[in-house]
Amino acid sequence: MNLLGKLSWSAIPLDQPIPLGASVAMILAVLCVLGWITLKGHWPYLWREWITSVDHKRIGVMYCILALVMLLRGFSDAILMRSQQAFAAGGAQGYLPPEHYDQIFSAHGTIMIFFMAMPLVIGLMNFAVPLQLGVRDVAFPTLNSVSFWLTASGVLLTNISLVIGEFAKTGWMNYPPLSELRYSPGVGVDYYLWSLQISGIGTLMTGINFVTTILKMRAPGMAYMRMPVFCWTALATNLLIVAAFPVLTADFVMLLLDRYLGFHFFTVDGGGNMMMYINLFWVWGHPEVYILVLPAFGIYSEVVATFSGKPLFGYRSMVVATMAICILSFLVWLHHFFTMGAGADINGFFGITSMIIAVPTGVKIFNWLFTMYGGRVRFHVPILWSIGFMITFALGGMTGVLLAMPPADFVLHNSVFLIAHFHNTIIGAVVFGAIAGYNYWFPKAFGFRLEERWGAAAFWCWLIGFYVAFMPLYAVGMMGMTRRMQHYDDLAWRPWLVVAAIGALVIMAGIACQIVQLVVSIRNREALRDVTGDPWNGRTLEWSTSSPPPPWNFAVLPHVTGIDAFWTAKQQAHTQAAGRPQTATPAQAPDYAPIEVPKNSPIGFITAFFTSVTGFALIWHIWWMVILGVVGAAAAMLVFAWREQEEIEIPAEELARVDREFQTELAA
Repeated sequence: MNLLGKLSWSAIPLDQPIPLGASVAMILAVLCVLGWITLKGHWPYLWREWITSVDHKRIGVMYCILALVMLLRGFSDAILMRSQQAFAAGGAQGYLPPEHYDQIFSAHGTIMIFFMAMPLVIGLMNFAVPLQLGVRDVAFPTLNSVSFWLTASGVLLTNISLVIGEFAKTGWMNYPPLSELRYSPGVGVDYYLWSLQISGIGTLMTGINFVTTILKMRAPGMAYMRMPVFCWTALATNLLIVAAFPVLTADFVMLLLDRYLGFHFFTVDGGGNMMMYINLFWVWGHPEVYILVLPAFGIYSEVVATFSGKPLFGYRSMVVATMAICILSFLVWLHHFFTMGAGADINGFFGITSMIIAVPTGVKIFNWLFTMYGGRVRFHVPILWSIGFMITFALGGMTGVLLAMPPADFVLHNSVFLIAHFHNTIIGAVVFGAIAGYNYWFPKAFGFRLEERWGAAAFWCWLIGFYVAFMPLYAVGMMGMTRRMQHYDDLAWRPWLVVAAIGALVIMAGIACQIVQLVVSIRNREALRDVTGDPWNGRTLEWSTSSPPPPWNFAVLPHVTGIDAFWTAKQQAHTQAAGRPQTATPAQAPDYAPIEVPKNSPIGFITAFFTSVTGFALIWHIWWMVILGVVGAAAAMLVFAWREQEEIEIPAEELARVDREFQTELAA
């Protein structure tokens, strides 16, 4: 009996220079970071303030850092793919062997969807939603920490596959029969399944947490129709998470049973049906598109209203459109495989619903445009990303309506036209929105603004690079090029693919500008310091606190009397200061009272450690290690359940002191 299961020295890619070089570079980068932290003596601070923190703001920042690191990882795969296709035409084979190229496009999609886009929007929701609701934290702060660290565990397993073993060669959707044991006997599919199962459980817990927070923990006076639009989109997103992610989990469980125990859910020769996997995957998959897009829509709503200096046009219609998308997103999944052969009636139904879902999205576009119309628009970096989104997403939406027509989809299905459309919506909406939110809320998180010139340069590189990279794919897709091609013989495609590779390099320049922007901003942080807590003249409650906010967010919970609560309070204060009649009830002196905040806990980190051990052991069939991991996680949870102190009390004097210091600094 081999104590290490299937693990051996052959799992390390010593005979493959590109994976080996990438592995060494990644390991050296991690060692350099860990060494720097050790030399600077930052471990106690990181453990106390970040790793064990249950503060929603700290957890939100960690989600965003994780996502941005994975953006670099996923984009490196994109560069490899674009360069390979630019070179591998006719007699030229390029520099990536087919088995490596297959892993690259599979890892690219998996990382960008599950470990870049998802953590980025969840991080922004974590940071902003409790502040906008006027509350002190999410409903379950410790569960929030566990959710993050489970996501980090999934990220770790995915990146280990670069060094030990291999990743899936099946594409990011992992369709059977290719993902079944007969055709993928290696560990690549197992890395995919276990990393996504672990992170998916964390995401599901996040959804439960935020649905509870938004429905049950709003500030006094904040009725549903007084919530900021970002909170509405967060609610819709997390409802979708709660409804959709169990379907994906069940789908993956069935595939794991096929691979590990010889079940036949999806093996045709054993009486299974592989189309059941595809149906269940896209029952999750299309709501997932809106899980990503809806928070971005909320960010655009906040940014457009703030930088136009006026209330959001059509607030109620925006809320209705958001919830309509939430419902309709479960009625369109079959348009991902019109070619399945379900028949004209079924294809027609899903084609119509796929067109209908564009209507509430169009309502949002017009609402943003009408908000800007007549406003005094200030062209800071967040509004640039918002305007770029409106143009880019409108184009992507039109190609989506085209693909919603079954006859057109039969021609374009599985072509790079579809790749162009998908990136048109995900980059144009999700990535642009997340970067807008990153620039918008950065001063609230860290107390200083990001440098504007490098931010604008990053925007223009991203926007131009996107069009140069993906518009050629529409053309070459119409010419018949299918997706996932490592090599092609039609030389007429090559000029288009060379242009697409150049576009990817322009996007890379945009990412470099963002890195420079961050470095320059940190270096010049005193000049960019925000002492007001309200650098953009914001409208919602997060801008009423100091930057960064204290751990408890609000010394006294705000009382909300309408939409745009902070804007209303500022206008009332200006009215009172000018000596004009005060129509609202005068604000009373704050009544400070002791509050309890949750105590930091290492349970999230410890659980993720044992979960990572268990996942790695399951991948390599190291059964004794599986037992140790499960027992360790269970023991950690039992110890946590029997903890003696759950919360710490903040005395009223401390609340008053911190709040008065902020008010004094604000008055100065």
